[in-house]
Amino acid sequence: MKNSRSEIFGWLTYDWANSVFYTTVVSVLAGPYITSLAQADVGRGGVVLSLGPIGSITSDNLFTATLGVSVFLQIFILPLLGGIADYTNLKKKMMAAFCYTGVLASSLLFFIQGDSYLWGCAMLLVANMCFAAANVFYNAFLIDITTEDKRDKISSYGFAAGYLAGVIVLILNIALIQFAETLGISEGFAIRISLLAASLWWGLFAIVTFKLVRSRGAVKSIPAGQNIVKVGFVEVWKTLKELYGLKYTLMFLIAYLFYNDGIQTVILNSSVFLSQELFVSRGLETDQTFLLVIFLIAQTAALAGAVLFERIARVIGAKHTIVVSLFIWSAIVIYAYAFLQSTAQAMGMAVFIGLVLGSAQALSRSLYSQMIPKDRESSFFGLYEISEKGTSWLGNLVFAVVVGITGSYRYAILGLIFSFVVGILILIFTDTRRAIHDAGNLTPEEAEKST
Repeated sequence: MKNSRSEIFGWLTYDWANSVFYTTVVSVLAGPYITSLAQADVGRGGVVLSLGPIGSITSDNLFTATLGVSVFLQIFILPLLGGIADYTNLKKKMMAAFCYTGVLASSLLFFIQGDSYLWGCAMLLVANMCFAAANVFYNAFLIDITTEDKRDKISSYGFAAGYLAGVIVLILNIALIQFAETLGISEGFAIRISLLAASLWWGLFAIVTFKLVRSRGAVKSIPAGQNIVKVGFVEVWKTLKELYGLKYTLMFLIAYLFYNDGIQTVILNSSVFLSQELFVSRGLETDQTFLLVIFLIAQTAALAGAVLFERIARVIGAKHTIVVSLFIWSAIVIYAYAFLQSTAQAMGMAVFIGLVLGSAQALSRSLYSQMIPKDRESSFFGLYEISEKGTSWLGNLVFAVVVGITGSYRYAILGLIFSFVVGILILIFTDTRRAIHDAGNLTPEEAEKST
């Protein structure tokens, strides 16, 4: 049975749960906090790890490099997990296992201070990998619980739920950090409490998801002489061959890899970018409250944007709505490079970032779910998750290299326009209707008529 209200509520709750981790820990607080610890230890631009002839990791690009390594490892792990999940009925159990491993690793960031920032990077790396791994199964459940005509709406509402939770927790974080001295604690301790609270939020609300969303699919017998890991590799190869035969699904996935890579790199590095360009480069101490306010503005605008662009998609279609949002993203990175000089300008820019923040991702998720063969959800979403939120790899590595070479965050942010332009061009030539039919599925309009 699909379109069950209780299951949909349970599925939406996971976005409410894990988006707080992504917003508070990955996007807002961990980057500036770990960077400040490293810069206090070795100085701004000081070498943290020497990599010989390929360069070095400095205090400036340590956070970005950590995320880049995390996502590079996911390229090999996530498709394998998807293959294993499709071969068994372990999708829900594997999602829970990675969810709570990530919660534990993220919670341990509470103990990071002083010169222990490399341990913090290790915990962040594990938490980010587990976050992405759990999302492979979470995204695949969208197909299990909804029909094609409901997916744009439910996918967008999932992102909206995450943004609403992010707004609530950011307000609490701002209050805690702003009034830290009044409460008799340091700002650093307030940040660590915020990191821990976001991690626990993820774990506690995820319980609702695992309670309401049902497991599906019968266990397949493992062939003689093979084990579950070997079967997983076989499934990955099978998925790649299937994807090669689905021309337009492959084109869409390549386009998504490019443009979402740009989106993720902007999101993951925005707090560090603003911190360095508006404060550190001018000899000022980073205003953590300002960074939280910026993300509060973006999250609030994103809540409205997710709903607004879903309505637009009903009129012009998901593909054309995504293209519109990508043109706006291109304008944003140009503005950040050439014109951003003040905190007021940063707040205005945050509004536009918020409006298109989730629209491209939510509509891409639902559109892609219609382009993949039935009963192959986890395997195909394993490939999709490589470039899903929290898994940007090329953009982060390029960003870190440009910062390391030039010392400028502005050149690094401008370079991301390449990802948006390439994504737009490939998407324009992708026949999404043909992709849906080639996968043996109905378009939303056809599904609505059939019901």
